[in-house]
Amino acid sequence: MGRSKASSGATASPGPSTESNSNSMASAEVKIRELLKELFKLIHSVQEERARGEHNLSNISKTHERMQQEQRITPYYKNKLRGLYNTAMQDAEAEAELLRKALDKISDIKSIRENRRQDSDRPKQIMRRGVLMSMLQQNAVTLPLWVSKPGEKPPPLCGAVAADNTYVAKTGDKVAARVKSQDGEENWILAEVVSFNSNSNKYEVDDIDAEEGKERHSISKRRVVPLPIWKANPDTDPEALFPKGTLMLSLYPQTTCFYRAIVDEPPKGPQDDYSVLFEDTSYADGYSPPLMVAQRYVIACKDDKKK
Repeated sequence: MGRSKASSGATASPGPSTESNSNSMASAEVKIRELLKELFKLIHSVQEERARGEHNLSNISKTHERMQQEQRITPYYKNKLRGLYNTAMQDAEAEAELLRKALDKISDIKSIRENRRQDSDRPKQIMRRGVLMSMLQQNAVTLPLWVSKPGEKPPPLCGAVAADNTYVAKTGDKVAARVKSQDGEENWILAEVVSFNSNSNKYEVDDIDAEEGKERHSISKRRVVPLPIWKANPDTDPEALFPKGTLMLSLYPQTTCFYRAIVDEPPKGPQDDYSVLFEDTSYADGYSPPLMVAQRYVIACKDDKKK
């Protein structure tokens, strides 16, 4: 028999937990709307700043054309170009600062939405494999690009820059986790952090490719590698990328498992992926043909002997 209904005429009132979650969800919606308004203003400011910068670049181009026509470089043109180039650099830095602020707003919105999903009482939906693969690809494409200020070094978790030893991944973060399957075999899988116990120094993680709670693992911190939270720009921060020939762990395309691979070619542009060669004994040279993998899913290779 199914659960019996409440007695006739009685209406069950929501419990404290349900009411608290409802208030939290409403507050999150308000915060998201505020952030979206601020993001809209920032994008509008970026467009204005870019238009101003393009006007100045046009003046630089026209000045060079006049110099070529006159076939001489006078003190007047030298001073004019010096001023125009200084202004162009200031315009570019102003636009970059606005873009950094816009990226911060986007990151805040994504964080609130992720926290809202974690706080929801609704059970996690089971995704079809094609939907899951599409979601993982979308997460990689939308990973923010780190934009360095002059003289600034890329931070931890930007591209190949590892997290600090004291770093603890937050609930809902995606990580690579080395877990033991039912047959005793150990694999690096894509997982989602459920919690971290600072006393035991252990994470609880869920296999991203399983129903919530059905594939939950309690593992030590050294068996977890946080994924990058920013893409590195090859044009400005090439040192934040794994160089050609580096041994690392990479998510095999259309799977949720990480395998050992070497870098065939690092990304050439901000939106490009790694070209990697996976270790594969079925090939004569021991490696697969080149496959493309996003920065989001390429991490440092840990020593397999550590338990």
